[in-house]
Amino acid sequence: MRFVTAGEFTAERPWGAIPLAALDDATVRLHWTDTEYVWHTNDGVEVFVVIDGEVDMHYRDRSGKERVRRLTPGVVCIADVGDEHKAAPVGQARIVVVEKAGSI
Repeated sequence: MRFVTAGEFTAERPWGAIPLAALDDATVRLHWTDTEYVWHTNDGVEVFVVIDGEVDMHYRDRSGKERVRRLTPGVVCIADVGDEHKAAPVGQARIVVVEKAGSI
């Protein structure tokens, strides 16, 4: 058994992570960040669960219009294959990300 107190985790760099588990072809990692990520699309489904803090999830809808949804603890975001998005924390945030193994 392992226990992780997410609120105490800080990485050496933005989006630094500690691996929590590997599940078949997926990874589960706890990320810490205080800096937004870059616009990107994934080749697999990506699940975001904010544990601590707030994150503005920017995404483009099917028409290409940029939208933003604020993620707070308890809100889960699922980015499907091909969804263009970027996560921008509001201050510091800790996020559990489940994604295809090998994703950056």
